[in-house]
Amino acid sequence: MKVKKLLCGMLSVALLLSLCACGVKAPQTSEPKETPAQTQPQNVPAETEAAPAEVTVTDMIGREVSVVPGSYSRVVCIGAGALRMYSYIGDAEKLVGVEDIDNTTAPERPMMFDAVARPYVLAYGETFNQLPSCGVGGPMAQAAEAEKILSCNPDIVISAFEDAQKSDALQEQLGVPVITLSTGSKGVFDEKFYDSMTLLGKLFGQEEKAASLVQFVQEEAAAISAKVAEIPEAEKPRVYICGLGNWGTTDHLMTAENYVSFEIAGVKNVLSGLGIQGVGPIEEEKFVELGEQMDIIIMDAAAVKNIKPLYAEDPAMFDTCKAWQNGEVYLEMAYNAYYTNYEIALINTWFIAKTVYPEAFADIDLTAKTNEVTRKFLGKDLAEAIFGCPSSFGGYQKIDTAAFFD
Repeated sequence: MKVKKLLCGMLSVALLLSLCACGVKAPQTSEPKETPAQTQPQNVPAETEAAPAEVTVTDMIGREVSVVPGSYSRVVCIGAGALRMYSYIGDAEKLVGVEDIDNTTAPERPMMFDAVARPYVLAYGETFNQLPSCGVGGPMAQAAEAEKILSCNPDIVISAFEDAQKSDALQEQLGVPVITLSTGSKGVFDEKFYDSMTLLGKLFGQEEKAASLVQFVQEEAAAISAKVAEIPEAEKPRVYICGLGNWGTTDHLMTAENYVSFEIAGVKNVLSGLGIQGVGPIEEEKFVELGEQMDIIIMDAAAVKNIKPLYAEDPAMFDTCKAWQNGEVYLEMAYNAYYTNYEIALINTWFIAKTVYPEAFADIDLTAKTNEVTRKFLGKDLAEAIFGCPSSFGGYQKIDTAAFFD
């Protein structure tokens, strides 16, 4: 009986399911609804999420590294600027180690930046201070400390050490991706900075956040340039910028002919045409020679501690500077402290534009602008904290030179 039914079914419909001996009816043309027990076996989820896919990314020094975007939860940042850039895009709670220089409670840390504003430390210092050491850090630390990094057990390392061979060796030793970031000579306005933000966004599943930050910087630069676009060249004062370069070594002679903030703000640089490349010192004789052309001096706060003793020793050092004699000396915030403070570099550009063209920027309040920028970069209003740091001297200001350097 059973065999006969089976044979008949196979002849009539090749795909017909075998009928059981108890006489269950054959399936109908429209399938009946399945019961929950039929839909899925017990104890098995209805849907299984696909595992994140591994992809290959190219870091900022050209290394190809296999990564799984969005999967990382144990992060270590090493080298000047790496933690700062990660803080713009990543989650501070995912950090599992920090360099001593960024832990303000570490007893033997490098202390040269303790008095200067580093907005990422102001924003997340309490988190940093709870983390174990992944290395000393600081200007004298020129190599990664693999054993300390290993002790933090990271699943990814964000690095600012731009040596491909050493990065490859470190990656092999750690057994986790080592991704190197980099920015170009134009700092916050450089395509390499944008690319580093985009790369961080991809690594940590924050593509929208990264794109929004890049767009914000570009729009800020465009807004500054638009405000000065109609100012006639003949009405532009000549400006001298000083105090640039490395923290601790900068002074009134450290300057730049192609200072990007001047370019964005349409400022006439007193050094224009001299052919000076990059940031560096000019000779004392050249400074004296150019003094009578300096309508405005803008001094980075990083230089104050070095200029004060020089001025005490030689009060006549600024006698040829028209801006000094006319009281047209202004203080911008230190843009360089354990590499570039990118958000401060942007705010400085607003300050420079407002200083040189006060009427065009009369609507800009520097405290409000500072908070707007730090909210975008770090999620917090930091103007009060930045201006309150000892080496900020109270914030953006016109300097009373007689009192300030006394």
